[in-house]
Amino acid sequence: MTRPSRPLSARARILGAILTVTCIGLAIVGSVTFLVQRERVLTGVNDRLLAQVERLITVAGADDGAADGAGSGATTASEDLRIDDFASVEDYLYSAVARLVPARNEAAVAIIDGRARYQPATLSDFDISGNQQLIDRAIADTADGQTKIGTAVTDQGSLKYIAIPVSMPGDPQTGIYVRAIDLGAELAPVTAAMATYSIAAIVMLGAIGFVGWFVAGRLLSPLRDLRAAADAITLDDMSSRLSPQGNDDISDLTRTVNSMLDRLEGSVDVQRQLLDDVRHELKTPITIVRGHLELMDPADPHDVATTREIGMAELDRLTRLVDDIDLLATVEGDGFTMTDVDLAALTARIGELVAVIPGHVWSVESFAEGRIEGDPDRLLQAWLQLADNAAKYTPEGGPIQLGSRLDASGAQLWVADHGPGIPPASRHRIFRRFDRAHLKRSVGGSGLGLSIVDAIAKGHGGQCVVTDTSGGGATFTIHLPPPTAVLPAPVRAGDVVLQREAAG
Repeated sequence: MTRPSRPLSARARILGAILTVTCIGLAIVGSVTFLVQRERVLTGVNDRLLAQVERLITVAGADDGAADGAGSGATTASEDLRIDDFASVEDYLYSAVARLVPARNEAAVAIIDGRARYQPATLSDFDISGNQQLIDRAIADTADGQTKIGTAVTDQGSLKYIAIPVSMPGDPQTGIYVRAIDLGAELAPVTAAMATYSIAAIVMLGAIGFVGWFVAGRLLSPLRDLRAAADAITLDDMSSRLSPQGNDDISDLTRTVNSMLDRLEGSVDVQRQLLDDVRHELKTPITIVRGHLELMDPADPHDVATTREIGMAELDRLTRLVDDIDLLATVEGDGFTMTDVDLAALTARIGELVAVIPGHVWSVESFAEGRIEGDPDRLLQAWLQLADNAAKYTPEGGPIQLGSRLDASGAQLWVADHGPGIPPASRHRIFRRFDRAHLKRSVGGSGLGLSIVDAIAKGHGGQCVVTDTSGGGATFTIHLPPPTAVLPAPVRAGDVVLQREAAG
């Protein structure tokens, strides 16, 4: 059967998730870094603009309006350039432009009556005297006579500027001192750093993708082996196993799958053996019935009656066989209801049940005092099966003893007969299906009785063993594990003191 096509493999999805998370992380880190550095540069630009014009005193800066302007970015003045020391606005601005030399990425211009008149003799990087957009913006901003700081986007790029209006009583001229900083040039190092970061991030993503592809393939290789092993498993061949490597979760999964395959293989082998045994057991009654029917003389009433009796007997044996197979399948499954079992009561109950089995002298030799955990119905069923088995092989009128014991090793439920016994060489196979220690079928039964007993014992964590009976015969004992011990609570030093005081 072909598998449906999938758009992406697990390997690609894992790698995609890793790259997505990494990309988002790098983008967040880069964005935050860029914004922080950009804000630092812009703050530095504002500080530079304010620091460069601290020496200017304007008419607007001398009155109350100047104070309001300072709160919005205007500056206070020092005694270096006092407008009172100059005869006109033009002389003051000329001196200011000459003395306040622009730094790197800075430019200055003095505007008189709406026209650029003076600029520094030493140009740092660029000239704003011909930037009419900036001049018009500065004139409009200072129309109210207040110092203004702003940003203008012009043909020369983005410019951060400060415009300071200058006026003098008795002088009809109006002037504006403008200093501007090229934001593009100031932010160029930050932009270059971010470009470098972006290239490094792309290279890193590529490296993570390259390494992650092989690492994901390495981690997922056990799953591919698991899929291959699962594809190779068939009812005819269940020998495929995985080789666990390491001690991680996938290795644990590999070991678990191997254990599951072992159990499946064992279950399939058991079912095959059961089918083989059932087929073998069914052949005999079918052959017998068919043979008698073929040889039967329909005209002879006696022959017909004899054949009928033989056929009914064989069908009864087939019915018992089916019932025992169904019972065996039940006890080998999860058909146990574990409760607290009183061994003395269980022993008394088995004594009452076997007393009605005719042809033998039954006696209960010992009663265990105590309790174990188990399924009382299944234990009674297994014990009765041992008693029935003993009755089949014990001569008519012979005694059969049974009893129970409980000690540190656990509980023992036993039945002792005085029949022919079981040779030691045959004891290992009598619990197999349809197997008997004696090669005769006169005792009847399906050959599954001891297999049922063994399955019930193993379902309780125990086992059934056979030993010799004193004086001849066989003793079958179901060994059950001891009840779970309840550990005493830890004794604290204070408790010991209290106990000693109470004892005193």
